[in-house]
Amino acid sequence: MNPDYLMRKYRQGKLLNPAMSRRKFLISASVLAGGLSLQLIPSNSNAAASKAATPDAAADEFSPWLKILPDDTVVVSVPTPEIGNGSSTQQAMNIAEELECAWQNVKVEFASYSREHQQPGSYAVGLQPFFGGHSTDHDRMPYTLQLGASARERLKLAAAKRWGVPVTDVVARDSVLSHKASGRTLRFGEVAQEAAGVELSAEPSLKPQAEWRLLGKTKPHKLQLPEVVKGTAVYGIDVTLPGMVYAAILQCPVHGGLLKSHDPKAVLDMPGVKAVVVIDPAGRVGSPVQADPTFGFEGSECHGGVAVIAEHYWQAKKALDALPVEWDLGLGPFWSSEEKIHQRQDRVLEQWSGSALTKAGDVSVPAAKTVEATYRTPFCEHAAMEPLNGTAIYTKDGLEFWHPTQDMQQAFWVAVDESGLQPDQVTFHQTLVGGGFGRRVIGDDVRAVVAIARQYPGVPVKVIWSREETTRQGSYRTPVAARYKAGLDEQGALISLQGETCFSGMELSLGYSDMVYAASGAIPNMRLATSKLLTHIATGAYRAPCYNSHAFTVESIIDECAVAAAADPLDFRLKLLENWDPAWSDCLNIVAQKASWGESLPKGQGRGIAISNWPHSGSKQAGSTVCAVAHVEVSQAGELKVHRIDFTFDCGRIVNKDAVMQQLQGGIVFGLNMALNEGLTIKDGAIMEGNFDGLPLLKMADIPEINIHFDALSGHDRFAIIGEAPVGPVGPAIANAIYQATGKRVRSMPFRKQDLSWS
Repeated sequence: MNPDYLMRKYRQGKLLNPAMSRRKFLISASVLAGGLSLQLIPSNSNAAASKAATPDAAADEFSPWLKILPDDTVVVSVPTPEIGNGSSTQQAMNIAEELECAWQNVKVEFASYSREHQQPGSYAVGLQPFFGGHSTDHDRMPYTLQLGASARERLKLAAAKRWGVPVTDVVARDSVLSHKASGRTLRFGEVAQEAAGVELSAEPSLKPQAEWRLLGKTKPHKLQLPEVVKGTAVYGIDVTLPGMVYAAILQCPVHGGLLKSHDPKAVLDMPGVKAVVVIDPAGRVGSPVQADPTFGFEGSECHGGVAVIAEHYWQAKKALDALPVEWDLGLGPFWSSEEKIHQRQDRVLEQWSGSALTKAGDVSVPAAKTVEATYRTPFCEHAAMEPLNGTAIYTKDGLEFWHPTQDMQQAFWVAVDESGLQPDQVTFHQTLVGGGFGRRVIGDDVRAVVAIARQYPGVPVKVIWSREETTRQGSYRTPVAARYKAGLDEQGALISLQGETCFSGMELSLGYSDMVYAASGAIPNMRLATSKLLTHIATGAYRAPCYNSHAFTVESIIDECAVAAAADPLDFRLKLLENWDPAWSDCLNIVAQKASWGESLPKGQGRGIAISNWPHSGSKQAGSTVCAVAHVEVSQAGELKVHRIDFTFDCGRIVNKDAVMQQLQGGIVFGLNMALNEGLTIKDGAIMEGNFDGLPLLKMADIPEINIHFDALSGHDRFAIIGEAPVGPVGPAIANAIYQATGKRVRSMPFRKQDLSWS
């Protein structure tokens, strides 16, 4: 995954003016099975040129954005996977708000990336348009609102023509068109076909937000939930095709290693076994055209291994377990343990020689008091409920595959690259995703599925990683070591801060190099640098990549500086932020009030506070600012209990309170587990943990009281992404609370591995 690309895209994703000029879009309306098919096409896009050149193209050749069927069903085709966060539902809500349809008539389906490839610009709207999120992106939201408005006005005009009345006298509401003077009504579906043929003199303006009836006013459930409850929802693991066979996969336990030898004859006679195939990283064919993967191909390479194909998965798994294999482990065993990685990170940080990303003043300025500390976060596995899997049919003439990816564009191009087929020969079907958290972004699992299917052509092959294999072939959270040296003056003011972060994997500096305390100018002398310690272990996106570590290191050193200055940690932060976006101070003040900050607690208990922003810490009125106060208790023996988390946030505005609440609660629990429990063990270069019995996870009884407070919402005209931000402040708030309770400073995750005992 290319970190420079990610950094650039996130920074470009800053809030812009959400008003969208309708002159920049063409509206494509056509008849579909007696209904209306509608999409917006950027006027300067290849899609627009293609439509202009072929106006009579069949409307049902690919799924358009919006269809209104004769039975009033509204089908919204979304280009974003559904990973449980409700992004597909939100895009449907945006359209339904302006369309004025009955919400119970709305359905969603996944768009086809093939349309985007053949008509670029058909779906590519906003930041990372094929990624499983960002449904309130500042470009995509007005785009989908416009879709609804343009469809509504076509329906109204069709009804007006049928009745012979002015269109201004027609009202659309709840999928019904009404003419109040005559009492006549028509259902949307009754005039959908006629609406496909009308032309508007101008595309309509969007409603003022004050007139919204759905967005911000209702809290509908995620559209896929009824199917999930009934067991009819189709995740990747649920795909079933006629004549399908199953593959169980085993890859080198040390990342980067290769298959040295194996003995297929030992298992080919076992029940149901069809074949044994080798997964060779060098077997990649390569894309025959210029590829356009969202995140590049770095990290999507296959891990060397072997797969057994059989009639049923259990047959394949039993044969794989019996297959004699020998591995060439390469240089991986050099990293014998996580402790060795820590030692090497320390050697790098001791030199203070990393590349400076942020500089101001002179960090060598004399200080009355100096605070120095090093913080660490470990490799962590995503532990999604659905194990890695995918299904593909390969022939020399084409590839068709089904996959629970988090990014359609990335998956499509990885499949093209591994198959060597022309993009027009590749068909991708998106499924529901049983948990992602970043693991299903880069596409190494897609590549492995295609590599296996390519060696067993003409038959649908479902590839399943066991839970153990899913865990040990992860694309883990980047382990980070961060060293800080801070200087305070005689009055306890923070006058200098030198920091260096050592990445052992994918590097992304959002929340570190642009930390709010640097961007605000509150610390006159700054030098923030990065360095790398390369290892063989694969890393990748992990819910708010790297920010989940930066929030911990930044908010920990700030807390230590507050203690050194003999200042209240809340007041210390407020002083640093007094000339910054007021929403940050509001978040701090409100959460402190809600959490009874400053009230005395029994010995062994403490409160800690932390604040952060994803993904725009260094910008005012951008991203989602989140703030947590943790109330903890630590026994003298060192047993930690988190009693309560109070949480405030500012993402500007919200459109579905329940959905936002769920994302915040889920992110807090994710951050809790990340801080308290998660951390993989390395032995001779291999990951030791396998199934859930070796991955300590929070249980229901471990969950503290969680209070989400909406009071700090600024009302700023943005609807910033919310799902990743809350993982940031939870860990440092707990660590800072542990200090208040015990006098011990926790500088490494997971906290379960730290000695918290006190006397």
